[in-house]
Amino acid sequence: MRENDLLRLPLPSDNPLEPPAEWEQLRRQCPVTTVELPSGDKATYLTRYDHVKALLSDARFVRPTAEDGAARIAPEGAGGPAADGSTTTLALPDRGEPHLKWRRQVGKYFTARRMTALRPGMVRTAESLVDDMVRGGQPADLKAGLGFPLPVYVICDILGVPAGDRDRFSHWSDAFLNVSRYSGDQTRVAYTEYAEYMSAHIAATRADPGDDLISMVIRESEEEGQGLTDDELLGTAMGLLVAGHETTANMIGKMVAMLLADRTRWERLLADPTLVRTAVDEALRFDANLGFGLRRYLTEDVEIDGEVLPSGTTVVCSMPSANRDEQVFADADDMVLSRSPNPHLTFGVGPHSCLGQSLARTELQVTLEVLLRKLPTLQLAVSVDELLRVEGLLVGGLRTVPVRW
Repeated sequence: MRENDLLRLPLPSDNPLEPPAEWEQLRRQCPVTTVELPSGDKATYLTRYDHVKALLSDARFVRPTAEDGAARIAPEGAGGPAADGSTTTLALPDRGEPHLKWRRQVGKYFTARRMTALRPGMVRTAESLVDDMVRGGQPADLKAGLGFPLPVYVICDILGVPAGDRDRFSHWSDAFLNVSRYSGDQTRVAYTEYAEYMSAHIAATRADPGDDLISMVIRESEEEGQGLTDDELLGTAMGLLVAGHETTANMIGKMVAMLLADRTRWERLLADPTLVRTAVDEALRFDANLGFGLRRYLTEDVEIDGEVLPSGTTVVCSMPSANRDEQVFADADDMVLSRSPNPHLTFGVGPHSCLGQSLARTELQVTLEVLLRKLPTLQLAVSVDELLRVEGLLVGGLRTVPVRW
């Protein structure tokens, strides 16, 4: 595109449930283009499914770090390690055999059997939160009452930390992911607090391991004779917090809003609850408010769509645009609750795909099942046009999700 046509992220849309008009045009006419990030830095923007999938699948390229000199999302360090990938705070291997070994160790926790074991506790928590929301009267904010607290409860359980500390974890997650609400200094303070808390927890877990993820990784890695360092365990816990709280909390609100925006979708699920599993994945695909996408830093020249991107380029892979690619998904702009297969890219793909995607799916399925059963008359308390987008988050979301029942 011409320089005076330079697009600035995030792209605007009519409402936070609708995709920006530019995506469809970019996929057709200019699938590899230059954009300006909120920091003012330039990056290359990919919008087609095949291009995004190919780059995310390429093990040579990883999320950029502050040390790479890559394009920054936010200026002056705002957003912390989740935004700039600082290797001083995320002490995890990001490529090669060390990365694969770490994924194998941590991935053992997120098995289908483990998710099945966690599900009853999730159901009880979700039911209790819905009951509290109902007692509080209507209209209610579904995001505050259910979407936000449920993933924190789950993550505290997985990390083996007291549920009473969930407010602290919520604050830390927000500080690590929000690139406009907190200054660089505030984010560093939040990270120091988090690191001190988790370091003490890791030490206590080493002395008296339980059934949580940290205990499992410590136990199994030591049995293999190559235990993870405290810094690696700290990074593992932070990765789970960053990837598993704010993303799922926001997705719960967006999923429910999408299903209620067209009441026939909700009615179809009430008539056939067996569609919950495919409906969750379709909500993940259909979500137009997913955030900036994933960044990759090119360490060598790469050709995409006949254009050579030189080494040193920062690429932003727009998964939500790729998920609307008409060349891959029939009726791409329709929410098809029974869509299967559904090869969406919301969790990434390849060697850096989301380790906790089975956990996220389980939480979303439980949320939907509980709401359909306990609040079948649920509806939005405002028009879709009145829903407001969360500003500044690396992951997209709605400020509130007002509902009635």
